[in-house]
Amino acid sequence: MTHRTWLEQVRRRLAASGLTLDDLVSRSGYSKTRLSELLRGKGYYPGWEMTYSVVKVLDIPPWPLRRLWTAAAREAAKKDTWIEDGIHAVQPLGPEEPPIAHRAFKQAMGRPYTAYAQAFLQTEARAHRVAAETFDILWLNWNEATSSSNTPRYAWSLLRAKVMARAETHDGHPDLRAAALRTTAVAQAAGPDECLTRTAQMVSFFEAVSRLPGDQMDVTVLRFLCHIDEDAVPGIIGLPPAITHSLTHHARGALHGRHPGTHPDTLE
Repeated sequence: MTHRTWLEQVRRRLAASGLTLDDLVSRSGYSKTRLSELLRGKGYYPGWEMTYSVVKVLDIPPWPLRRLWTAAAREAAKKDTWIEDGIHAVQPLGPEEPPIAHRAFKQAMGRPYTAYAQAFLQTEARAHRVAAETFDILWLNWNEATSSSNTPRYAWSLLRAKVMARAETHDGHPDLRAAALRTTAVAQAAGPDECLTRTAQMVSFFEAVSRLPGDQMDVTVLRFLCHIDEDAVPGIIGLPPAITHSLTHHARGALHGRHPGTHPDTLE
């Protein structure tokens, strides 16, 4: 999955550059056969030395691309020694200097992005990886993101797509049932019987949350599972406060209709 992610970035940059495959061959020093395999994403996983030669020709920021390459190498079951040897075969990349605005955006969105990802992916480690991948891809496409009409919405759509691609599903919807175990209602149960009762109630409730329309589900998860302040949610998902408020209102109504005894506020 991560292999496809960084490969798409390379393909896009190559298409935008106007360079031909022959140009890439002459400038990278690698054969057409090997570069074709790299660009198709077929066969063996490419080493960093060859990948970096293409990255350098296309003037792609190497730091985020190398992190994505490393993550994909691990997904491809490459040994750490193979990864490290490939990285050491290339000259040091120098200081990492993302755009200042990107750095500020990452600092502002790091916690809510990770919390949202963890709601669906369960473990903090998986959530951190997806959030980090999102910020790296955002860096690689920063000019496009900032030239869009709504940079926060652009970034949120990117994160959401990454989370949903990795989330477990249940009956065709994201599986939020495990989130029931992390609610205050379950944690404060007086004994085993009450814990089982509340867990069953919360599992059913979160199944209903997962069936909400996408934006309604997102604001519900951010507000009442990730405990994000109401005033911060519009800036995170890139929607105006009035629309965000309306989404929350409609989500509450839908959930109350299905679970009249349970409200989002009970999750806090």
